[in-house]
Amino acid sequence: MTDTTHNFHIPVMGTGHSIDTPIRLAHLGITSVISIIDDILLERLRKFYTGKYNLPYERIPHREEDGRAKRITAYLDMVNDIVQLKMEHVRSLPFFEKNEKTRYFELLPDTSTLKKTYQDLLATQPGELRDQISADLTRRMRPGGIDVNIMVKVDRIDMDKHGTPLGEGFSDAKAALRGFAKSKLESAMVFSAGINQSLYGYMTKYQDFYRDQSGEIKKKIILKVSDFRSAMIQGRYMAKKGLEISEFRIESGLNCGGHAFASPGHLLPILLQDFKDKRAELGTQFQPIIKRFYEKMGWDYPEDIEHHPEITVQGGIGNHGEVQRLEKDFGMDRTGWASPFLLVPEATPIDTVTRMQLMNATDDSLYLSGASPLGVPFNNLKDSGSEKWSMDRYRKGKPGSPCPKGFLVSNTEFTELPICTASSEYMNHKLAQIENEMAPGIEKDAAINRVLAKTCLCEHLGNGVLISLGISPAERSPQAICPGPNLSWFNRNYSLEEMIDQIYGRGKELLSSDRPHMFAKEIQLYVDHFRTLIHDAMSPKEYPSLHAFYDNMVKGFEYCKTIAKGHSYPGENLPSLSEAIEKQGQRLEELYQTFRSKINAEVTA
Repeated sequence: MTDTTHNFHIPVMGTGHSIDTPIRLAHLGITSVISIIDDILLERLRKFYTGKYNLPYERIPHREEDGRAKRITAYLDMVNDIVQLKMEHVRSLPFFEKNEKTRYFELLPDTSTLKKTYQDLLATQPGELRDQISADLTRRMRPGGIDVNIMVKVDRIDMDKHGTPLGEGFSDAKAALRGFAKSKLESAMVFSAGINQSLYGYMTKYQDFYRDQSGEIKKKIILKVSDFRSAMIQGRYMAKKGLEISEFRIESGLNCGGHAFASPGHLLPILLQDFKDKRAELGTQFQPIIKRFYEKMGWDYPEDIEHHPEITVQGGIGNHGEVQRLEKDFGMDRTGWASPFLLVPEATPIDTVTRMQLMNATDDSLYLSGASPLGVPFNNLKDSGSEKWSMDRYRKGKPGSPCPKGFLVSNTEFTELPICTASSEYMNHKLAQIENEMAPGIEKDAAINRVLAKTCLCEHLGNGVLISLGISPAERSPQAICPGPNLSWFNRNYSLEEMIDQIYGRGKELLSSDRPHMFAKEIQLYVDHFRTLIHDAMSPKEYPSLHAFYDNMVKGFEYCKTIAKGHSYPGENLPSLSEAIEKQGQRLEELYQTFRSKINAEVTA
């Protein structure tokens, strides 16, 4: 765990929406996650922030040897330096004044032992005892973690200036990991979006991922996982290489921002209960394997250490009642809050136009799209600058993006080397193919729309920060953003204090009492997803997975009924869970019976 100050963290948001959040908030003890996929964006931000904080800057050219890793290391080192400077300044401030030091302690959860000591200080009369407490509190102040994220499947092999592949060690994911490994940071690497065994094996080259002589791990590992089975598989693979998982991070498959990796119908409460019931295995299963690795390497493994990974959860959480449900009933160690912080200007760099759109967003304008070139459903904002830019290019006869960065290249349908499905090159080929092979009609229009839905996420997800910091003009920087459905209930800019009070159940409730429970919203999203799956099913080979999806949903509904009938935490809208089970259960059944009728008709045809 990189930070024990707060009971929440701010997860990664796109390539740019949390890229400088540690600079903004880490000195207040708040942990956040930076995406390190876009080294070009990081370099532009490094130039800006070194200027702002009067730090040395030397440009790292695009084609410098191992330039990607060097740019990532340089940015992370700079963030670390700025956070340390700000932290030292905050520590130097006096108590009993309205300043950032006071703010640091007042933002803490009321359950924090640090905050309780601070409250004792406030009640202590001037004198030697108060001076001792003040010194102790100052010594115990720690910045929030500067964690980083890699989407493990975004792993293109980079080319040299002559177009020759540089080799596996220079793939995007490995270069990013190398950039983090060589940085000053003592924080965590968050791996998301699947499994990449080659990347995991590459970590063994860096000693910082292992325990040092004092028993500490400088660079920790966090795995974002979809279920307990995935946690065990990945944890065991890493344990064989002596690598320990400090945290398993569970995310709702659909009630989240960014890419949506839907489970096969397993609702979040079912997944959380599974982790709660079996969490001891995450330590007892892995630690003996890890110790054997240390013995084989001739390393000492501290005898007094028991490996107990943390388990955290994120996706669609809206108030303290839901936090209590997750922490008390399911034993979660912390919660992740992402999309709501898009409306906290102090926390996230969002351009003004996009932030206004987010304030006015509704359920209809926050939708699951086909925008991602990865082919994974992507949470999107209707009428964003990116969407408008893409349609404008199509109307001008120039569909697609010039693909200036190419991080998401993967398609070889028309070319020998992979290209991006959001690129002009791909779209021109694909649209011509559709024009030549399909007759006019609804199916052709749908095929064209699927092609045009792809947008240049590599570039556009980072433009908001460039606009907000004045680095790039809005008219040349189309903005994409990827909020989760939960954001529709947040409708204005919030102060940092307001949002943290919402998390900890202090102050005025920010959301309407009509907001459905996070579990209720997830149920609706999964039934919507099931409708899409059966509509798109083309082959009988897909039918068994759809039957299994339905069975998993029915099991989840039954479990959610026990939650809905039980006790309620303050602020939880449990009646909405009962309503969702009834309404969406009926809807699920109707969809499934229609699907079965379709199968029976095919069999008798």
